[in-house]
Amino acid sequence: MTYLAQIEALLFVAGEEGLKIRDLASLLDLTPSALQQQLEKLSDKYQNDSSSALFLVETASTYKIVTKDSFAPLLKEFAKAPINQTLSRASLEVLSIIAYKQPITRVEVDDIRGVNSSGAISKLLAFELIKENGKKEVPGRPNLYITTDYFLDYMGINQLDQLVDASSIELVDEETSLFAEESSDMKTTVEKETYEN
Repeated sequence: MTYLAQIEALLFVAGEEGLKIRDLASLLDLTPSALQQQLEKLSDKYQNDSSSALFLVETASTYKIVTKDSFAPLLKEFAKAPINQTLSRASLEVLSIIAYKQPITRVEVDDIRGVNSSGAISKLLAFELIKENGKKEVPGRPNLYITTDYFLDYMGINQLDQLVDASSIELVDEETSLFAEESSDMKTTVEKETYEN
């Protein structure tokens, strides 16, 4: 497995947040200078490969993989596709978390869901349902995400306080509910047997 492939895999999973040079170097057990050489190779590979849609960008010592500018028209068309058919359950889950907890970072969304949300966030950004809204003042300064005006339009509301009050939503644990039903059935059976005897 080459370093280029490993870097590509790590940056792909990191998504919009990207990874800092020191974090990449630590994960790959490379010196910063050796890592820099590998990053330059990867960047050249993307630039010289017309069959690849990817591009490596660096901002404040943070690297991430993005699509080349030439694909912008295609991706805009993709974003116009019927949203009800293209938003997965994971994307809707992430959108709900951002709507109620905004502004929020990807890592905070991940902590709530228990899984990586970079793919869903990328899709929501493409659909312009969410947008970046500055950086959180913590180490690494991760992006903060909020919903957009288009999100309000999509939800058919004029402002965020028109969202259903999350505290009024009763979440039913299916497993607990099932046990409750079984317990109720058992109670009915016992009462019936007692009555018959």
